[in-house]
Amino acid sequence: MALFRKKQKEWVPTVGLVSLGCSKNQVDAELMLSKLSRAGYEISDDVVGCDAVIVNTCGFIEDAKREAIDSILEMAGYKEDGELKKIIVTGCLAERYREEILKEFPEVDAVVGLGKNNDIVRVVDQVLDNEPVLDPFPDKDELPLSGDRIRTTPDYWAYLKIAEGCSNNCAFCAIPSIRGKYRSRPMEDILDEARHLAETGVKEVILIAQDTSLYGRDLYGELKLPQLLRELCTIPGLSWIRFLYCYPERITDELLDVLATEDKVCRYLDIPLQHADQTVLRRMHRIGSRDQFAELLAHIRERVPDICIRTTVMTGFPGETDEQFETLAEFVKDMKFDNLGCFAFSPEEGTAAADMEDQVPEDIKLHRQELIMQLQHDIVVENNKKYLGRTLDVLVDGYDKYSDSYIGRSSQQVPEVDGTVVFTCDRDLSAGDFVPVDIFGVDEYDITGQAF
Repeated sequence: MALFRKKQKEWVPTVGLVSLGCSKNQVDAELMLSKLSRAGYEISDDVVGCDAVIVNTCGFIEDAKREAIDSILEMAGYKEDGELKKIIVTGCLAERYREEILKEFPEVDAVVGLGKNNDIVRVVDQVLDNEPVLDPFPDKDELPLSGDRIRTTPDYWAYLKIAEGCSNNCAFCAIPSIRGKYRSRPMEDILDEARHLAETGVKEVILIAQDTSLYGRDLYGELKLPQLLRELCTIPGLSWIRFLYCYPERITDELLDVLATEDKVCRYLDIPLQHADQTVLRRMHRIGSRDQFAELLAHIRERVPDICIRTTVMTGFPGETDEQFETLAEFVKDMKFDNLGCFAFSPEEGTAAADMEDQVPEDIKLHRQELIMQLQHDIVVENNKKYLGRTLDVLVDGYDKYSDSYIGRSSQQVPEVDGTVVFTCDRDLSAGDFVPVDIFGVDEYDITGQAF
């Protein structure tokens, strides 16, 4: 949470910004923070006493919507108690449920769409002046892809958004209707921002988009992620470069060659497979099958030794039978993913899957999700044993005074997503330092060791 104070001669309003959801939404918030700062607002650290609060919402799945609603209600409580005056709702939930928010939450003073992010200073000014917000829902393509940011990540790592929107049209996903079609950023624009990040002390950049593997096809007529990665590797100061959300059909040998040969590119692939049963996948509007995925994973592991593979799967998609779930569970057991996230299907309004027949009962969806995560827990503990006796380069994230240990990550651990390296060291370290760590233990999802 970041708060701002606008300097004016007669009135000094405070404005807060609460950002929820994914890393893409976080970058959107960082762009808005910079615009507010350049307009004269000062950063504060307390929502109480604000004249206005911006709630930058997520609206992707049911849990995210609940979190957004809870945050709006929390701000409404502050407003009712006289601790803030205005509430502005932005982000995916605002784009998706425009009229509903105003109707259900009379405490909200303005709801604006994603395309209005570029004009956030004017929105705040109008709301604080009790003026109506003009054109609150412009074309979502007006959502800025780049610009100055006030980063909310630590100084030494940053997200780098390379594209916006999605054109995959999976049956369960509302992102295309919320954020529009896929739009790549020009490569030089991305490289310029990466150079600036490196010059300001960033050592690790994480490329994000709804589908990073699709990068460049809309602008250049071909997939350009491999070239972008090689160009990023030439930037002095950057030590780790990683990319998330690669669709299996676009993992090419050219991309694997980059992973295998470029030292700065982390040997880490995030592949959202969603399921392993071919019938379920087709209903999802996804390609692939259990055998095709198994062949792909074997090929990846052969081409890129020591690769870390993460995936995302879904339980309880409409029509999923016990046998089809067993196909998924056996696939997870056999493939031994290094990291895995599992979500129970959420019927999102406006998606094809929401109206499908044979909806799976909620308790069955959640039970299947629990079974997958229990299975994956055992796999992770076993996989982590491969690090025993090895020395890993670890990026320090901080110090935990309760355990008297440092917390960090290897190149195969994504911040805020995967496990960590917990280690001791006889000398003082700072967040952002790289240090070699001898690994001697496994603790659930984390590995433990001693730095020297």
